[in-house]
Amino acid sequence: MLLNYSRITKLMASSCTTDQPGTFNPHELRKSPERVKNFYQISGYLVLEGALSPAQIEVLQAETVEFCRGRRGDLYKNAEENERFRSGVDTLSDDEVQSRVLCIHHAHKVSTLMNNFLAHPALVEVLTTVVGPNVKCMQSMLFLKAAGKPGQAWHQDEDYIPSRDRSLIGAWIALDDATVENGCLWVIPGSHRDGILWPQYPHKDPRFDCAHESYDFPYTDTDAIPVEVKAGSVVFFNGYLLHRSLPNTKATGFRRALVNHYMRAESLLPWTFQEGVPIAKMDYRDVVIVAGKDPYAFKGYRDIARPGVRPAGEGGCGDGRTDLEGFRARPVEKRAFA
Repeated sequence: MLLNYSRITKLMASSCTTDQPGTFNPHELRKSPERVKNFYQISGYLVLEGALSPAQIEVLQAETVEFCRGRRGDLYKNAEENERFRSGVDTLSDDEVQSRVLCIHHAHKVSTLMNNFLAHPALVEVLTTVVGPNVKCMQSMLFLKAAGKPGQAWHQDEDYIPSRDRSLIGAWIALDDATVENGCLWVIPGSHRDGILWPQYPHKDPRFDCAHESYDFPYTDTDAIPVEVKAGSVVFFNGYLLHRSLPNTKATGFRRALVNHYMRAESLLPWTFQEGVPIAKMDYRDVVIVAGKDPYAFKGYRDIARPGVRPAGEGGCGDGRTDLEGFRARPVEKRAFA
């Protein structure tokens, strides 16, 4: 599919009066939900400014510190790593303990506060506008990204969380002002509409963490735009949208964000292998219904996911890092499933 960038550019320019394309406030969302939905369908993302209050952001920031002090349980798979993580933590400042962690997966599984924010009214209002009346959540990710920490290379979220109907959507809640300097999101507007999950390879670019990078898509970095937002704003983006973030190049400070992933409750979620279950019937049931009804409630719910720390790659990733040309030179059977 060849994207009509002139149409996308025109829509972005007319979407709002702020400097950030695709930005809406809660009043605009309620007044013109079809306009908001239309922008999302064409561009693959939108921004809801002022979604969370300063007080709500403050409590989420405080909860982030609790995680980094080891007060929300183990974050690593083995006891030795957990002991090392907690060692000397009482002598460190809040900034020092947060600087040790790039990202915590599934924070909502052990934090009542973050679990409650999955269904924040402002988030649910957007989700039911652009996704549908029945919505479920399967993941949260708490990014801290201290000064000097890497970003994440080009990717699509459905590379990792496979919905059956392409309804996956991320809700990226800014806990700090996100700028180009401290590593805000970059998106390629409209790139979700190709409907293709582009191949990935294990890059060795030191600007990024260990997550693989997408390649061979028909866009360049010049097609991307930065999504700079204030703390309390939420960036929503489609699971097929190409996006990335660059390192935090500031001398001090953080670019923290709480990112939740949602999808239509009507779609099965074949996220993990289930022994004895046909692939076509696999359905991950460690989910939270945040809006409407769950048509598969008869299956029950499971407690599967546990918090974990994403490696930043500063000590190496250990999975055959290479440049793209080196990767292409590998036999196809060794790169087909990267």
